Amino acid sequence: MNSERIIQGAIASLLAIGVATASTVSFAAGDFEKCAGIAKAGKNDCGTSKSSCAATAKTDRDTEAWILVPKGTCEKIAGAHLQMSEFAKPGGKSGVLSPAAKAAAAG
Repeated sequence: MNSERIIQGAIASLLAIGVATASTVSFAAGDFEKCAGIAKAGKNDCGTSKSSCAATAKTDRDTEAWILVPKGTCEKIAGAHLQMSEFAKPGGKSGVLSPAAKAAAAG
């Protein structure tokens, strides 16, 4: 009887892990776009010509600072605009993605 409960608990745990993993994978694999002009100061996903790397934007809603959002979201936000090149900054310099942005872009 006791070993039966242990087995049931183990199976329930495996199912819970599977569901959690599946939901995380589907979120990471979703289509995202870079949306500029909406990031709060220090919350940008990549560097700009004014800041060296992720999470270094100095002002809210900097027109160069972007974050990854689900596709179609950026066009619904007032004052937002899409960043067209995947890792480009003004002047052709490449930016450094934050760990969250890297994970979303890789998925």
